[in-house]
Amino acid sequence: MDEEKAQILAILESARQSLSRMFADVTEEQARATPTASALSLGGILKHVTYGETIWVDFIVEGEKVDDLDRYAASFRMEPGETVASLLDAYAAAAKRTEEVIAGLTDLDTAHKLPEAPWYPPDTGWNAREVLLHLLHETAQHAGHADIIKESLGAR
Repeated sequence: MDEEKAQILAILESARQSLSRMFADVTEEQARATPTASALSLGGILKHVTYGETIWVDFIVEGEKVDDLDRYAASFRMEPGETVASLLDAYAAAAKRTEEVIAGLTDLDTAHKLPEAPWYPPDTGWNAREVLLHLLHETAQHAGHADIIKESLGAR
């Protein structure tokens, strides 16, 4: 793997670990709790970050991104039967897939056009590098959200 890929993936992994550490000593009830003014929970954040990483890596591989707002909204909720362990396993699997996909790319310049949507600039494409940097940003941002929620739970 080239140095640029390795550096970006290492920083992304560091952000993933920051988020995953939020689940040390967290009960299932705490993972589902929404103690702040928002509807966010620790488990919902983890599920959402997994969802985001999965759909963006699909974009790198398939060249297509479908923004399904119902699926997006559901990605923030822990459903009955989902556990912290199952969400952490799914997150680890998504991370492993990302690493494998990126390792298999010739370079990070592989680009695809973003879909038309109000949240993307018109007629814009992203390459794999931009996707990875977006994932890094999102992961770090949501790790910060998780930290606030965990503090609100009094779970430190």
